Amino acid sequence: MKLETERLQLKEINESYVEDILKIRSNEIINQFVQRNSPKNNYDALQFILTIKERTRNNETFYWGISLKDQPNLIGTICLWKFSDDRKQAEVGYELLPDYHRKGIMSEALTAVVNFGFNTLNLQEIVAMTNKFNENSKGILLKHQFILEEERKDEGFPDNLVFSLKKNV
Repeated sequence: MKLETERLQLKEINESYVEDILKIRSNEIINQFVQRNSPKNNYDALQFILTIKERTRNNETFYWGISLKDQPNLIGTICLWKFSDDRKQAEVGYELLPDYHRKGIMSEALTAVVNFGFNTLNLQEIVAMTNKFNENSKGILLKHQFILEEERKDEGFPDNLVFSLKKNV
């Protein structure tokens, strides 16, 4: 399940990444655009990792930690999840520590995951939900040819916009 790009390794998350997951998922800048229960300590981060591992085993999600090839630490995460019943659609989610924003890192990771979704999983559509005020996220989705679906709503998250990318046939 490991994916590699020119600069990045996208790898399975395990218990050895507790500190990194805590750092990423409790980051205030990231969390200003994400509604979730952020981990408060290593135990919370470990529980999240164990949940992800189980959901991966059950084919409910594909979840990668993002690291630079020359560094062991995770600097972000990216996933495919919320698969449709027919497994033709999934949602992509991602987060990146602010020190690594605007360096093309998430763009590189997103390209790899979109290719995996369309070519390996044979998805027909990938959707992304992002906060209407998250300019960086909107920009990356538009750069990757995701289209704003103004009529679609992210149920329970009125500040989110829905973007989609369909597989080229």
